[in-house]
Amino acid sequence: MRFEAPLDPGDAIGIQDRLRRRLEFPAGRITLPRLITGLDVTYDSGSQRAVAAAVVVDVEGLAVQEVAVARGVVTFPYVPGLLAFRELPLLLEALGKLTRGPELLVCDGYGIAHPRRFGLACHLGVLMDLPTFGVAKTAFTTVFADPGRRRGDWSELTDGADVLGRAVRTQTDVKPVFVSVGNRIGLDDASDLTVRLSGRFRIPEPTRQADIVSRRALRQ
Repeated sequence: MRFEAPLDPGDAIGIQDRLRRRLEFPAGRITLPRLITGLDVTYDSGSQRAVAAAVVVDVEGLAVQEVAVARGVVTFPYVPGLLAFRELPLLLEALGKLTRGPELLVCDGYGIAHPRRFGLACHLGVLMDLPTFGVAKTAFTTVFADPGRRRGDWSELTDGADVLGRAVRTQTDVKPVFVSVGNRIGLDDASDLTVRLSGRFRIPEPTRQADIVSRRALRQ
């Protein structure tokens, strides 16, 4: 499915509401691929320039297998809850430069832990028809209890009666990250994979490397 550029924030909300109906969530575990693609965007603080990076990482050894970047100018304004419309054009361009199609995407952002239950990971999942989830550094619209202190401990992210994700401790005695599903993957798989991909750092290696690559490319 092609990216639909909104005319204004109101139009963007309408697109989110419409595409949300296409989300699919499995009843149980899925077969996870060997290669995971991480995504991130870095912005130039002095202009509208930005760089998106897609980094393919092997789950077993966390080694980088491939890198692709896309440079451009963001045209959609910054509006909380509508970040996808700023980042998707460049992210999709970067993904299109990979030599082989991605099988599972993890992004620096949110899935259904979002005011309209349709964050960046959801939008990517619908457009690409792939399993996707988001791992954010801070909670957005949800509340949570502090999880246990050990690696792998977690607590629920909630909005009222809705469970929208998990606060996951990826390293012992390090601040948790915030995991929410985007499309075609369950929360158990997404949170377990987040820990598995976080070898020595708080942030999972695919998105950590995408952050490093996009920052370096912007400097260049």
